[in-house]
Order: sequence, then C-alpha cells, then structure tokens
Amino acid sequence: MKSACWLLIVFPLALRAQQGSEKLFGYTHLQTLYKGDTVNMLVKSKAGEENKRKPIFLFCQGSLPIPLMITYTANGKTQVGNVFVFNPDVLTDKYHLVIISKPGIPLIVDQRALSDSFTFKDSTGNFPGAYTERNLLDYYVERNKEVIRFLHRQNWVSKEGLVIAGHSEGSTIAAKLALEIKAVTALIYSSGNPLGRIMTIIERNRLLQKDSADLTTEDIVHWQNVVNDPEQMEGATGDSHKATYQFSIPSIQYLEKLKIPVLVSYGSKDAIAPFEMYLRVEMIRQKKKNFSFRVYPGTEHNYFPLHADGSVNYDIFNWDQVAKDWREWLLQMDKEK
Repeated sequence: MKSACWLLIVFPLALRAQQGSEKLFGYTHLQTLYKGDTVNMLVKSKAGEENKRKPIFLFCQGSLPIPLMITYTANGKTQVGNVFVFNPDVLTDKYHLVIISKPGIPLIVDQRALSDSFTFKDSTGNFPGAYTERNLLDYYVERNKEVIRFLHRQNWVSKEGLVIAGHSEGSTIAAKLALEIKAVTALIYSSGNPLGRIMTIIERNRLLQKDSADLTTEDIVHWQNVVNDPEQMEGATGDSHKATYQFSIPSIQYLEKLKIPVLVSYGSKDAIAPFEMYLRVEMIRQKKKNFSFRVYPGTEHNYFPLHADGSVNYDIFNWDQVAKDWREWLLQMDKEK
C-alpha cells in the first residue's frame, strides 16, 4: 500500500467535556475519559428523539484499526460511509444505538488515507502504537464498562434495559461484558467463535487445504509461541501475542454462565459455523433455555452469500435483514418478560 504520510487527511475534533456533544453526519458525538485516554462514541437516535429517554443498544464492532467514520467525496459533497455495518434506523424506535471508536484511531478519516482494507496506519505503514498497546480483550471490556457508566449518567438514557451486541471480535467483548455487568438485559452474539480466535485461524486455513498441504502447521507453531510468551506486545501489522491469547480464551466460558436472553447469529458458510453448532449442542446438553440461534444459510462471516466457486457475492447485502431479525427477537423477548 502507499504510505499514508502524505495522504493522511484526519478531521480534527476538539476534546469535549463529559456532558458535551456535537452532531456529525446525523450522529451525536460524545467523549469521555478512561485511564487518561479520550474515548470517542457515536450515538444514533431516531430523528427528533435524541433527548427522549430510551435504553442503550451498544454495538461492539469487529477487529482491526478501522475508523468509525470514513468520508469520501460524491457529487462535490463530503459524505460518510456506514458507521454501523447495518442500518441503525432499524432499531432506533426503542433504543439509542452506541458504537465506540477504536483506541488510538481517529474518529473520522478520509478514505484516501486508509489501506485497501480501510485500516488506519501511521507514516511507517504500521498500526499506531497507541492502538496496538490497547487492542486487548481486557482493555475493551474495562473501557466499555466505563462508557456504560458514563451513558447511564445521561438524562436521555433509560436504565430499564441494556442490550449488548457484538460481531466477530466484538462478540467476545460483548459476551464478557454481559457476564460482568448486571445491568445487561440481553446479548446478541454475532459470528463469534465460542472456542476462541486461534480456532478460527486454524479452521480458516484448514478449509483452504488441498491435497497433502497442511496449512495449519504454522498456526499451531504460532499458538505455541503465543503461549510461551503471552505478554508479548509486538503488533505492528497484526495482533500481539497478548491480544491473540486473550481473544483465544474460549468465550463459551462466559456464555454458559449467562442467565439473560442470548441470541447467537451466524452464516452457515462461515469458518466459525461448526463451533457455533457445538455451542448449540452444548447449551442443549446443559438444558440452557435462554439461548436462541439464527443461522443464515449459504452466507459467510459478514452474511454475504457465496458464489458457486466459493467466492463472496458482495452484491447481496444481508446485514439490514440480520438487524431486523435482531429487532424481532428483542421484541419477542420483551413480550415474554
């Protein structure tokens, strides 16, 4: 990729007081502090109901240092791409939707400053050190706890209900949050691996194997290195050992202890699908009645269908339907209370 040094166009944001806010492309931007770090949040509310008391729907996004707002120019105007992976308006009748920016990553960045995968890198072509140092399960969980405390002090937030949803890496964060915060009333666990990140890495490579080639050997060697040095923090272009170790702790350990309603959603062609099926079988064995499962046949990690040759068909976007299904499940949970 090209160096981001000369292309970098970052939109400056003044640090707000904890009660301060501003409007950005239809979202409310809030900031708070956690251990000296400025934490940026975006809130999506139903138009005209920004100050109406509603419960929070906190969405924990997936991995990589991707800014929440990626701007581009169309027809001579600056526009912003999707902040949430789905249309948040699907859920704003009942909730204020909240998403938290990645640590050490600007909230708003022009797309020309990003890599082909939309990740933010510094002038050396590496992930920013501030991101790598904080890209840990424990950091995200504790930071998000502080964000929830901050939100519950706002007069437009109702404490009668708190939904935590997470996708991919965010599903692990959401699961641990749901276990540790008593105020959480429902969890949506989307495209997560209940047996941990390393199993996802291994399974993805196993599915690529042809003939006698064993593409998983290096994964096992890497995992042994991680376990031998679980505190190593080198992650210039990927996850540090510490991040891999923390996210590889099986999240089933958090999930099986939950008594609140849990919705597990995933695509049947995702590499994590066999592990989600294991979770389903195990929850049945444990006679857990608070789990629901929604499988999207023929779709991959982000709910896109696959072509006959196994490539991803990006022309069919299913995320909005997934969000609608989440809404219907939440409505059903409310009826059953």
